[in-house]
Amino acid sequence: MAVATERNDPGPAAAGVRRSGAPPVPTAPAPGPSRRGRLTGAAPYLLLLPALAVTAVLLGWPLVKNGMLSFQNLNMRQLIQHLTEWNGVDNYREALTSEDFWRVTGRSVVFTGANVVLIMVLGTLVGLLLARLGTRMRLLLSVGLVLAWAMPVIAATTVFQWLFASRFGVVNWVLDKLGWHAMADHNWTGSQFSTFFVITVLIVWQSIPFVAINLYAATTTIPKELYEAAALDGAGTWKSFTSVTFPFLKPFVFATTFLEVIWVFKAFPQVFAINEGGPDRLTETLPVYAFVEGVGNQHYGMGAAISLLAILVLLALTSYYLRIALRQEEDEL
Repeated sequence: MAVATERNDPGPAAAGVRRSGAPPVPTAPAPGPSRRGRLTGAAPYLLLLPALAVTAVLLGWPLVKNGMLSFQNLNMRQLIQHLTEWNGVDNYREALTSEDFWRVTGRSVVFTGANVVLIMVLGTLVGLLLARLGTRMRLLLSVGLVLAWAMPVIAATTVFQWLFASRFGVVNWVLDKLGWHAMADHNWTGSQFSTFFVITVLIVWQSIPFVAINLYAATTTIPKELYEAAALDGAGTWKSFTSVTFPFLKPFVFATTFLEVIWVFKAFPQVFAINEGGPDRLTETLPVYAFVEGVGNQHYGMGAAISLLAILVLLALTSYYLRIALRQEEDEL
């Protein structure tokens, strides 16, 4: 048995010779990314393609056409005779050297800032109120907010025109009954300040529901244990808000403020429908100014140039705000 075992079991030297003389065993190449893996990685981009295509068609193409129009001298004569007169940057030069353009731009920035501050303060207070109300009152208030938010812009503007009408308006009637008899026939659209007051009330009323519901939804993500810990540390209502509530709401506040800046700046129906930018064009913002110069004065190339400049102003405002928000986040980190 021992001899058989020795014959069948080669020694180390024989094994080494046999291994060294044998041809090398080919190694399989490292598996590359499969087709299924590549499709899985590209799936998010493929899902975005329909939305990007629709955006390019509905937004990108009109923007390109508007840009081409801004380099043309297009009035009624050119429209009737189907003429295309390119004038280069004359429309932009005329707009940028006009005092009216810069006056309207400053007015638009101040108008946007005042409205956004009011919207965010009042909307935050209403959102915090929703978080503290009971179920029934919260439901009732939420329904009212959604109805105000869902009302079409022109319909809401018409209602406010009725409310602030000089002869039969509800606001004048209420003020007269409360003792302000001089307000019985007050013309709310007769001066710049009072017209802007009506427009501001309208825009703030339309915008509060979005901010309030958004921030109320954010409050539902705050763990209750944090409030309990703050109460054990002796924190009052204000301290709990500054140390627990506001840090959680800050990202939502930044995002909502960014959206409100865009929405208020481009508000056209409210400003135009209330008094068409009057009196004496003193309440025109950049969107209304572009419309009046383009369609009202039938200088369509100039209106297109002003509208593109308004987009640049809006981009400057939003980029400045985003830079401030990102800087604050970096300081907190």
